[in-house]
Amino acid sequence: MSQNDDKPGQGPDISRPEARLPKGLQDGSAQEIRATEAMLATIKSVFELYGFEPLATPAIEYTDALGKFLPDEDRPNAGVFSFQDDDEQWLSLRYDLTAPLARYVAENFQTLPKPFRRYQTGLVWRNEKPGPGRFRQFMQFDADTVGAPSVAADAELCMLAADTMEALGVPRGDYVVKVNSRKILDGVLDSIGVEEDRRLTVLRAIDKFDRLGRDGVELLLGEGRKDESGDFTKGAGLSADDINTVISSTCPVAGGNAAALEKLAQLPETEAGANGVQELKTIADLIESAGYADRILIDPSIVRGLEYYTGPVFETELTPTIKDNRGQTIRLGSVMSGGRYDGLVERFTGERAPATGISVGVSRLLFGLQLLGKYTGDESQGPVVVLVFDKDRMGDYQRMVQTLRAADIRAELYLGSSGMKAQMKYADKRGAPCVVIQGGDEKERGEVQIKDLALGATLTKIEDREEYLKKQAEAQFAVPEAKLVEAVRQVLSRQKT
Repeated sequence: MSQNDDKPGQGPDISRPEARLPKGLQDGSAQEIRATEAMLATIKSVFELYGFEPLATPAIEYTDALGKFLPDEDRPNAGVFSFQDDDEQWLSLRYDLTAPLARYVAENFQTLPKPFRRYQTGLVWRNEKPGPGRFRQFMQFDADTVGAPSVAADAELCMLAADTMEALGVPRGDYVVKVNSRKILDGVLDSIGVEEDRRLTVLRAIDKFDRLGRDGVELLLGEGRKDESGDFTKGAGLSADDINTVISSTCPVAGGNAAALEKLAQLPETEAGANGVQELKTIADLIESAGYADRILIDPSIVRGLEYYTGPVFETELTPTIKDNRGQTIRLGSVMSGGRYDGLVERFTGERAPATGISVGVSRLLFGLQLLGKYTGDESQGPVVVLVFDKDRMGDYQRMVQTLRAADIRAELYLGSSGMKAQMKYADKRGAPCVVIQGGDEKERGEVQIKDLALGATLTKIEDREEYLKKQAEAQFAVPEAKLVEAVRQVLSRQKT
């Protein structure tokens, strides 16, 4: 027998797949899912309050429906996950919720009310290099108005962002909504003669200012930049003077909206730039009239990195100092962003359909809120667990569980094969408020034992004997089986208070 032959009595060595998660993806625990659902319910209530209606579009679109607005134009699978169907047509997982909306509006253009207002939540996918806080699959929550040419629609979305943050428990002063107009940067690029094929590279470079700082952006506007991993990103190839012009026109301005407008009015005069400044003046007047001027600020550094924006663009940031689990200060960046995109629907229909929208970065916003102590997911209580003392009496235990469920109490029957000690540990891990126990003696007396796990966990801290005995009697007690629901409700009520 050779060294590589199977040993007697053994079959061939079958290699097992490694249990590993692909880079840029993440699993969701019950706690995270509940926290997300609670946050989404709050966001939905605000969007509904503003009159937006729900819509659902598929996760997969024809790649040409995403068009030139893909993050990378060179090949279908750059920036998005794509594949070919049986007809050899390219399909892609949606990169965002905006391009599918444009397709939907174009397909139903004649029957939709105009303006058309919709909100949608769903997963999106990006075939990009993952990193801290950057995932290949994540959830967005969008609100869009299609068919409204006035920048009043853009101003409304900025107000929507502010109201959403406050509904989520972020107090005024702990967030800011920043707004700019893409037309202003277009005017600057016109004045220095930057060709169309280089503009997206410029936009993406400026959009990284908060993460890379001036030095990093200068490299991306110039010849290019090598990141910490050694990967090289080709730059826009601008001259030193042009780089300085671009950066100086996109720096934040202190002193409020009036000061920002004054600086923007001094930029090189172009038709696009003048239109952009006028848009921002109108938005500033509208938010002043509505009482939002203290939290919606004009900021020339906001440009957004996607090519399809054509006018006002906006971002919402959390302003408190946020530290991660290791105590290190982190910068979340934008948690809600968007802008005007007047060309997306028109490319399908040939008819002008001005549109503007805002998108919530669900994972990033939830992460920030949790670091601020909100939406932790701890609010949900585990189920009451009915323990199995005698495996021959599963029917009795199942009847108890159904009695609790019929009374609208979360409950489950232990379905494993372990003994009582392991069952108690299981109930602990499930976060159960209490367990129900019925052995042979309790069955004969027509009783059940209720054990309050939360109260029981505090007994070891009690030093006074009388107090200990009193609490011990409260932590585990017997009641007639007919009063099971009443006793469990008393325990649940006590734990809530």
